[in-house]
Amino acid sequence: MTKTDTGSSSATGGRDLAAELDHLHALEELRCLKHRYLRCVDTKQWDEFEACFVPEATGDYNGLVFGDRASLVDYMRTHMGEELISLHQAHHPEISIDGDRATGRWYLQDKVIVQAYQFMLEGAAIYEDRYVRTPDGWRIEHTGYQRTYEATYHLGDLPRFKLSGPGEHTHV
Repeated sequence: MTKTDTGSSSATGGRDLAAELDHLHALEELRCLKHRYLRCVDTKQWDEFEACFVPEATGDYNGLVFGDRASLVDYMRTHMGEELISLHQAHHPEISIDGDRATGRWYLQDKVIVQAYQFMLEGAAIYEDRYVRTPDGWRIEHTGYQRTYEATYHLGDLPRFKLSGPGEHTHV
């Protein structure tokens, strides 16, 4: 099955071992980039969030459109403040790499809680991303999603709802 003299096999479609390792390394870097992007949103790490993008990056979140990185990051910094608790998880990546460019499709599950307004949103969406490899590693060139569903709740309608933060323990 394996040709030891060239390092290629039928399992890699004729690619040599170095190319296959580079491809696998790029896949892992892209997964880490998407997870860093989501973690930074939830933890409000806006400088690190900004570093996930190239300066000319664009975004389209279900019709909320951004023409560059600065406007996208500014919007998130302004509208995803400390008073807002969020959870963003991306699953089932479908990533295609072509040289120094890549595309990714991810299934998003998210939840947003704003206690001051007794508001909770949860939903799902399909992300469509474009990436570019830079001298500093992979960066997002475009990100965005289309919602598959969105549900909103008034926390007063959930009489047993209790929210605990870091260091707080809830006993059932």
